[in-house]
Amino acid sequence: MKQPDTFDPGRHDAHSETATLLSRREFFRITSGALSMAAVPAGLAQTADGAAIDAVLPAHVQLTINGQTRSVDIDPRQSVLDVLREVLGLTGTKKGCNQGACGACTVLIDGKRVLSCLALAAMHDGASITTIEGLAQNDRLHPLQAAFVDHEAFQCGYCTPGQIMSGIGCIAEGHARSVDDIRFWMSGNICRCGAYPGIAAAVAEAAGRKEA
Repeated sequence: MKQPDTFDPGRHDAHSETATLLSRREFFRITSGALSMAAVPAGLAQTADGAAIDAVLPAHVQLTINGQTRSVDIDPRQSVLDVLREVLGLTGTKKGCNQGACGACTVLIDGKRVLSCLALAAMHDGASITTIEGLAQNDRLHPLQAAFVDHEAFQCGYCTPGQIMSGIGCIAEGHARSVDDIRFWMSGNICRCGAYPGIAAAVAEAAGRKEA
């Protein structure tokens, strides 16, 4: 009986070379095809017969934004931050790191402070959201907004909307009993200008307490 060929590391003939070349060609064909598919936008995906299909269907959500009910169709992958800024035009809420590390995007959702860049809008259907645009009433500043002005609690102002929204949440949570408490419970809100003393003083004043 003829014995099957065994692998010989030193063997080098036309048959083995052809097999190697074919396997390489097959490898590059497969990988190049996979890479080209990865580069195709989701909305241009196609079925086997060539008909275009939408890979991601829109989600319909109803949100109460600053007391006003808004019904919108969104990409289910969009964050609350992106819906506020790009769909609803409420650009007061700022996009900082977009990773939940700076606090610039803080809003109140159902009364609780939330990093809107990490919250999927599709998961908050029916929620009530308060942004910096919803604080002033008839051109009268919210007490914390007024305190920020009085204590010069901002410089460039980019982080200020998130700082104010976080400060309101901090007070509502009962975490503004002292300046040290305020500093601790608002430590997730970064101010690159270093206006922290004014921020803590403003939150303390708005909470009805003076600095110790």
